[in-house]
Amino acid sequence: MTTVYDVPADRLIAKVALELKEKQEITAPEWAVYVKTGAHREMPPDDPEWWYTRAAAVLRRVYVDGPVGVERMRSVYGGKKNRGSKPNKSVKGSGSILRKSLQQLEAAGFVAKQKTGRVITPAGASFLDGVAYAVSTENQ
Repeated sequence: MTTVYDVPADRLIAKVALELKEKQEITAPEWAVYVKTGAHREMPPDDPEWWYTRAAAVLRRVYVDGPVGVERMRSVYGGKKNRGSKPNKSVKGSGSILRKSLQQLEAAGFVAKQKTGRVITPAGASFLDGVAYAVSTENQ
């Protein structure tokens, strides 16, 4: 049985993003056009469909890392802030983007909230494993 661990992450996330785009629970907020993805970025994302890609990446990260909260996800999606002549500094990513993505994934039934963080549901694991199988058979 093919799982998320058996396929390249970039191809899986691209395919999951296309699948999530068809779900009515996953929609980009109106402010998503203008927002940066963190304090370390200078401009908003170029891709107009970046919200679905981020939601797919968050879903995969919840699958792989087990119970995770928004703060831990902020560390994952952070980066180095360019401070001019001073040394770069590590900063966290946007919490609002991650929080809204996780809430939408909860509404879709792929993620569930627990006391220690959010975990993947059986429906979410089945969805990701099905997409992973489709990705693995595309190459052959």
